[in-house]
Amino acid sequence: MRCGAKCFIVHIEVNGKTEVKSVNARTPAEARKNIRKELGEETQILAVKEDKK
Repeated sequence: MRCGAKCFIVHIEVNGKTEVKSVNARTPAEARKNIRKELGEETQILAVKEDKK
């Protein structure tokens, strides 16, 4: 985990199914970038929220 990183909850749609993933990133934009790297450019990102734990 990098300095300044937070946990983000990302709601995505893959093949017509809605999934929730947890991502460690510094910003919401970086969380989106990490999801697209992992799952591909065609992944539909519905919401990105910071985990308040």
